[in-house]
This record gives sequence, structure tokens and C-alpha cells, in this order.
Amino acid sequence: MLRSPRSYLCNFLGTLYKNSSRENLMEVLKQDELDKLCWIAAREQWQPQETNESFRIYQDALLQSDLTLCPVGVNTECYRIYEACSYGSVPVVEDVMTPGKCGNSSIYHSAPLQLLKTMGAPFIFIKNWEELPAVLEKEKNMSLQEKIQRRKKLIEWYRHFKAQMRHKFIYILENSFLLNDKGG
Repeated sequence: MLRSPRSYLCNFLGTLYKNSSRENLMEVLKQDELDKLCWIAAREQWQPQETNESFRIYQDALLQSDLTLCPVGVNTECYRIYEACSYGSVPVVEDVMTPGKCGNSSIYHSAPLQLLKTMGAPFIFIKNWEELPAVLEKEKNMSLQEKIQRRKKLIEWYRHFKAQMRHKFIYILENSFLLNDKGG
């Protein structure tokens, strides 16, 4: 589905937490009826088990959307970012620090999302959801050819990112365990 037009500008399938940026996201989407251009399926309570049906719906949303909205949860980074990449749906990532345990801005000055930024992730980073209407307006004005090129770039970046992470992981394992065995 890299070359086909997609039915939705964006998607968000997830849990809404009280007094969270996810609630703000929903308010912004409803303001200008932007929710009508996007595949939105919000729920009030987190569901721990994915069913075959809910997984298929989630995959369809990613395949049918140009952008995947990635609001923060307990942590800034989540699986949704990477799943969107694998389907060529550009993550719109909320670039804010959360109280979770995946980074601390007082210690890590380039946090949050340090790894993704360092690796040149071709994402759309926003500081708050008030920026979303402008992002979606720009999206509406993009040609299909521009979107196809962006999807290809995203898929290629993600392939390279995964290869780099795999290489780093193997390198660390080899140097942590195998070198210790040779020395003893």
C-alpha cells in the first residue's frame, strides 16, 4: 500500500486517560471536525489483551492513514511509533517528557526521544496538539506522489534503524559476554 491513496489523513486508536494530552488531542480533533478526516477509535479503559479482530482493525488503520498520531502515555515513547513506521504511516510524535521511567530531562539534556532524533527519524515532532490542525492542513495539500516518496523514505529509514539497532545489540552482547569468556 505504499503507492495507493489512503482513505484517512491520520489515525489514533488508543486509551484516553483523564487529564492527559490524549484528551487534549481529542478536543483539537473535534474543534474543526478534523476527526472526520481521521480514523479515531478511543476507549476509556486500557485493554491488556489484543484480539485477532482488534489487531486487524489496528493494522487497517495504519495501512489506511498517512499519519499516525502518537500522544504520550505513561512514557513518551511507545510501540505505536514503530508499528506506524512498518506500515509507512508517518508518526506524529508528541515531543514532551513524561513522568515515566524512560528518561529524565534533568539528566539527559536531549531527552525525550533522543535515539530517534539522533538517528534522523523522518517523523513529525510537535510540542502540543494545538499544532495538529496546521500539520493536517499541510497534509491535505500534499500530492500523492509526495506522500509515496515520504512513505518510501520512512520504510527505508526504519529498515536501516532496525539493522543499526540489531548491530549495536549484537556488538554489546559480544563484548559483554564473549570477551569475558576468552579472558578467563
